[in-house]
Amino acid sequence: MFSRTLVMLAAVALLTSCGGRQTSKETAQQTKAQPARVFLPPVAPASLDAEQTCDYVKTHYWDNFNFADTVFIREIDTVDMIEAFAKYVILLTDDPTNGEPMREIAQKAAVSRPMLDYFYMLSEKVLHDPNSPLRNDEMYIPVLETVIASGYYDEYELLSPEYDLKIASQNRLGERANDIKYTLYSGKQGTLYGIRADYVLLLISNPECPMCGDVAEAIATSPMISEMVERGSLKVLYVYPDEDIAAWKAHRESIPSKWIYSYDKECAMKEQSTYNLSAIPSIYLLDKDKRVLVKDASDVSVIEFVIDNAE
Repeated sequence: MFSRTLVMLAAVALLTSCGGRQTSKETAQQTKAQPARVFLPPVAPASLDAEQTCDYVKTHYWDNFNFADTVFIREIDTVDMIEAFAKYVILLTDDPTNGEPMREIAQKAAVSRPMLDYFYMLSEKVLHDPNSPLRNDEMYIPVLETVIASGYYDEYELLSPEYDLKIASQNRLGERANDIKYTLYSGKQGTLYGIRADYVLLLISNPECPMCGDVAEAIATSPMISEMVERGSLKVLYVYPDEDIAAWKAHRESIPSKWIYSYDKECAMKEQSTYNLSAIPSIYLLDKDKRVLVKDASDVSVIEFVIDNAE
């Protein structure tokens, strides 16, 4: 039901609506074509410019949604609501560490268990699904906290949100990352905190995963990252988190020689849940103090953007 394509289409639709205007005729035709039960975000006044329009829509996005109407959420198309929720999340990405807007929505949804269940599902699909490009723990955490504190769920039902909250609370943006004890091909060991550089790019990867290979190649061929690795201002720590290291050993020669190519010999990352391993590959960008600048990404351009705007 939910896919990366769906969210990207939502992004395109949102950007189009924020940057342009629709005629009253176009709006009327669209309204006429809508099914009987549909959620319609607010329409900004025509006098606003593009930036003001986005701000208006973000502020008033849920004004037309009746959180007490549980019949509505049974009758509306779920894919349409996932898309609408994704569009709202896109509006919040200018401040990705601020989870308060999502907390406010979750608390409104907590008016009843059916409504909270529904918004919990939407949040899980958009903010937590490993395949979602809008995955964001800082926004997902307030939803999990609201679910746990709601009183609607028994101890068994709470196992999943409590576990997800534990994982999401690790390595938060702006905070210092959990240390990692890694082992090299030679058997020599080191730690994440023992690496000295202005930046550390942590790549949690599996050599048998096709996408992992694509991401590793994107890092290796990035002119910016390559130049920083060459001068020593950025170090790449590749960590394989699983037990079977045969494939990891065989993959050694395909990794740039200046990368730190390692594995988690004690499987501490998995057993102690110090890192989220549900979506691999996963990239973290850390500063010299090992504070998290980018968390659990898979797009190298995000890393480049953050570095470029920090210098």
